[in-house]
Amino acid sequence: MKKTIFEGAATAIITPLNESGVDYESFGRLIEWQVAEGIDAIVVCGTTGEGSTLTDEEHKAAISFCVDKVAGRVPVIAGTGSNDIAYALNLTDYACKAGADAMLVVSPYYNKATQGGLIASFEKIADLSTKPLILYNVPSRTGCNILPPTVAKLAEHENIAAIKEATGNISQVAEVAQLCGDKLDIYSGNDDQIVPVLSLGGKGVISVLSNILPKETSLMCKKYFEGDVKGSLALQLKYLPLINALFSEVNPIPVKSAVSAMGYGENYLRLPLTPMEKAHEDVMFDLMRKEGLI
Repeated sequence: MKKTIFEGAATAIITPLNESGVDYESFGRLIEWQVAEGIDAIVVCGTTGEGSTLTDEEHKAAISFCVDKVAGRVPVIAGTGSNDIAYALNLTDYACKAGADAMLVVSPYYNKATQGGLIASFEKIADLSTKPLILYNVPSRTGCNILPPTVAKLAEHENIAAIKEATGNISQVAEVAQLCGDKLDIYSGNDDQIVPVLSLGGKGVISVLSNILPKETSLMCKKYFEGDVKGSLALQLKYLPLINALFSEVNPIPVKSAVSAMGYGENYLRLPLTPMEKAHEDVMFDLMRKEGLI
């Protein structure tokens, strides 16, 4: 049985940016607040962290900065996936040496792959890595679904410890759970499906919501693990309108606006992402005010 990387909620943390690059002052304050609020882990340079539009130097520097700022208080998981496997290998090697606790590796996007190609690619990265890998399955973004039998094959690798399941397909999550058993941990990749995934044996969530509600997102998982399923479900349903608002436009457009409104840097996005439409932003801000966030 492999060691679990974390249980509970990991924030897929935004990367505060401005015209000059990464805003490390805001980034540091955001990381400190997340840890103080009781978040269980932090994912740096993932989709929400705009890893795909960070330069190579920014990507590596942001990973190192997060590892150093967290200083071992919670696990740091580095987003090191790419459709260029050579680049993914380079990033993974860097993040391992920088002290990240695990890697989040997305399936190749745009060029996609056969299931055999996915197995070969993930195994190559896992062979190189000195830290455990979390597979990231998000076919709505990549156009490539890691099918359950493929996940089961990858789960045999000693260095592939978990999967972030963001298909939105609960039946697929159930099949992965059935095929993999205790060889692979499952994390929800969708904030509106935290409790359903936990009910299938999931270990937690890699969350966008926890950028603004880290304590509450972690509590949703803790309540479930402690046997308070009704309490966990109550939180899932309570925050559903805010979750929907955070995904009313493509992630991370809304959450970047939300975190900026809370005082953590500019609402600055790199193209092709553009600022949130006012109508959607007004709805989100109204919900945030009701929670006392702004």
